[in-house]
Amino acid sequence: MSLPKEFQEIAKRVNNWGRWGADDEIGTLNLITDEVVREAAACVRSGRRIPLALPLRQDGVQTGMIPGRVNPLHVMVQINQEVFGPDTVACSDDAVTMGLQAATHWDALAHVSHSGKLYNGRPAGSITAHGGAGFSGIDKARHIVSRGVLLDVARALGTDRLQGGHAVTPEDLEAAEELAGTRVRAGDIVLVRTGQIQVYLAGDRHAYGYPSPGLSIRTPEWFHARDAAAVANDTLTFEIFPPETEDLWLPVHALDLVEMGMLQGQNWNLEELSTACGETGRYTFLLSAMPEPFAGATGTPVAPVAIL
Repeated sequence: MSLPKEFQEIAKRVNNWGRWGADDEIGTLNLITDEVVREAAACVRSGRRIPLALPLRQDGVQTGMIPGRVNPLHVMVQINQEVFGPDTVACSDDAVTMGLQAATHWDALAHVSHSGKLYNGRPAGSITAHGGAGFSGIDKARHIVSRGVLLDVARALGTDRLQGGHAVTPEDLEAAEELAGTRVRAGDIVLVRTGQIQVYLAGDRHAYGYPSPGLSIRTPEWFHARDAAAVANDTLTFEIFPPETEDLWLPVHALDLVEMGMLQGQNWNLEELSTACGETGRYTFLLSAMPEPFAGATGTPVAPVAIL
């Protein structure tokens, strides 16, 4: 079954294949230039640092809805082990097993394919069981430091949390831009707040994931027009779930990651940042969101920090 005409038309309009050359593997991260980072550094005024990651814990956001994406399983492999004999220096070590996209994370461009293709026309078959992503793995997405812009859609629409059936539209994003008093520009990393993470923080993992507000299929064109470098939000699925169109699953993922080559982030905790931005009236900041460089991985945990 072919993808709907609406999807195919949007895909043509946002497609970035070849824009940075046939060998490109990082997509819109090319827009984060040295000049963009210098200008981002100028956003720092107070030096306040706000962490945006959820704790990595066994009772995390995953409920089994996505097979294999397990919450972190943390074990101690040695405790106060005196390596060189009694009364010497002792070491404690631990290990963890987890889905790389279990908690606060980036999706690599290789995370999603459609019609047998990945970003820049690479074959989906280039992802293998033993080698992982042959192209556009998360290890290629280095140096993710830029100007961050909080688009607090919930606050802009006069609520603390959007309802589960709310599809965030370009009009919503523009309302949040107006609230922020700024315009998203080339190379920015955009953080879209819906308030949905509050449901998880209150202890209801299942209601956090379903139903969920999220980005509409209309938003990729908006981010393409603004030349955003990456987008993250505070939901499990990134886009609205259940989907806007029956039998069209993850269309925003496919448009952002495959067609546009734009990284997506999910499960970001934007609550403290929202409060700080509301108090100061400043919604731009220096954002450091470096991925863990797992070779060939299709996603990675990330511990982003907004510096105001």
